[in-house]
Amino acid sequence: MNQRIKILPENLANKIAAGEVVNRPESVVKELMENSIDAGAKLIEVFIKNAGKNLIQVVDDGFGMSEDDAVLCIQRHATSKISSIDDLEAIKTLGFRGEALASIASVSIFELKTRREEDELGVFIKIGENSEIIKEKDSCSKGTSVTVKNLFYNIPARRNFLKSNTTELKHIIEVFKRIALSHPEVSFKLFNDDDLVFDLSQQNYKERLKSVFGENIIDITIEANEITDYLSLTGFITKPAYLRRSKGEQYLFLNYRYVQSRVINHAVFTAYENLMEKGDYPFFVLFLAIDPKRIDVNVHPSKLEVKFDDEKEVYSFVNAVIKKTIGSYDLVPIVSFGDKDSNKEALRFNSFASTDRKDFSDRPVAIQNEQKKSGPFFSDNDIDQLFENLNREFNSTDAGSGSQHPFDSVQKEVYHESDRLTSAASDTPFIVLLHNKYILSQIKSGLMIIDAHVAHERILYEIALQSFEANIPFSQHLLFPQTIKLDPADYQLTKELEPYLTNLGFTIKFKPKSIVEIIGIPSDLKTDHESDTLLDILHEYRKNQLEKQLETRDNLAKSFSCKAAIKAGDKISENEMRILVDKLFATSMPYVCPHGRPIVIKIPIQEFDKRFGRTS
Repeated sequence: MNQRIKILPENLANKIAAGEVVNRPESVVKELMENSIDAGAKLIEVFIKNAGKNLIQVVDDGFGMSEDDAVLCIQRHATSKISSIDDLEAIKTLGFRGEALASIASVSIFELKTRREEDELGVFIKIGENSEIIKEKDSCSKGTSVTVKNLFYNIPARRNFLKSNTTELKHIIEVFKRIALSHPEVSFKLFNDDDLVFDLSQQNYKERLKSVFGENIIDITIEANEITDYLSLTGFITKPAYLRRSKGEQYLFLNYRYVQSRVINHAVFTAYENLMEKGDYPFFVLFLAIDPKRIDVNVHPSKLEVKFDDEKEVYSFVNAVIKKTIGSYDLVPIVSFGDKDSNKEALRFNSFASTDRKDFSDRPVAIQNEQKKSGPFFSDNDIDQLFENLNREFNSTDAGSGSQHPFDSVQKEVYHESDRLTSAASDTPFIVLLHNKYILSQIKSGLMIIDAHVAHERILYEIALQSFEANIPFSQHLLFPQTIKLDPADYQLTKELEPYLTNLGFTIKFKPKSIVEIIGIPSDLKTDHESDTLLDILHEYRKNQLEKQLETRDNLAKSFSCKAAIKAGDKISENEMRILVDKLFATSMPYVCPHGRPIVIKIPIQEFDKRFGRTS
């Protein structure tokens, strides 16, 4: 016979398949713990010896199996979790492929004990070194116990590839933590060489998080919670002050299954925008819930990969929720002076202020309801009333207000260099422009300092992004159009960017010999500098393109906001300052500018008291 193709023996096929499912002791722990959860266990105990190389045992108090099911469960493609194509398209259990136990049994000395509640005796199954199956009746507790000894004893090459005990144990603990985090309603215990490493009782999500990562984890995280009919996202993300240098502390659970998704990770990382420096990563534990019919987890035997039917929509949802979560907390850094008795008088940054969700009281504007970004801003008159305009003249109503302050009938004068600012009664919150750079404002906890330029940058950046989304340009036509002669490269770049520039509010005509005519400009742009601003935007765009490889819209929005914002040294009126502050805190991220510079800092009143020797 010339037949060269053969069907492999089942034991050899199992060993080959095991390479995809079981590549180290961690894989065995994962598969066995997931089986226990699918079996309805309320207590799962994991025993490890020699980092899983000598022994892995997982004991649960789940449903248990009948004798017939126990014999079948160690066969390839044997499972109780799906039975049809329809089931495969809407998977609701952690396991479903029917490969794990057969793969594990083929590369170890395998023992299984199991008993259902209604059975008087359980069943004991052992697969030894010669692959012979031993089956006996046995007295055992309700549930299932799986023991895996001498992993990869019959595949020396694979066993030689295992790392040190420290490394393998680290992987086991990591997979244990993942499963424990996703199922706080289950009690877990982990023993390593007879030492109890974890003892987790049934808990809620917050308590389980503290048990796994330590008590202080709640202090450095923010809770995310967004429930919709299509998608839901809950969990905890790190505060920007506690970004980490480790890329491995991101935990994503899709329908309570731990998965790895570059799409979701990128959505979260992008939401932190410029709060992260290069090399920083946010810690997070997130639970994403979606209709099982809209995802595919049958991508790889490890079941760690996932595909979404609408990846873009999921990305946008996660990104928006994380941005909203970060933005709903007052994460302004607090600045304090060095110790009075020390020789060092330098300012230092403390941790971000802890503020409850939706508490905007410690800001220059006491906005009690969150304003939607898409909603209109206050008019000048509204702003004046909201802030109790400091420049108002006292009228008969003020005089008859009943206040007995000795300076009620007089305006106090406050001088800054040659600029003269006026203030109303001393109990009115003040707002001052310092050196035509910084806005100083009294707040509940002390003093808030705002960099006017970067605050305006943040506002213009978000307006630009909204303009791109809305695709409805608003332009103010110039009385006298401006003509600019560009170099050929800038002329071509302007042509490429014309649709985006139009959305921003620029109206441009292209003429021969690299000449452009500016007919209209964005309503937020000051006149008299149209030509220079357009050139600055083009040059900033090129710079970002070379250094940061930003996406076109993001690059142009950042370039526009940087060059169109008020500059250090520009004088702005008190009313303009108030409007600027109000618009800043209506943005999604009022704490950093689009380039990552801080916008706001606070100095607590206690720091002033300390410097002036006050004791009360």
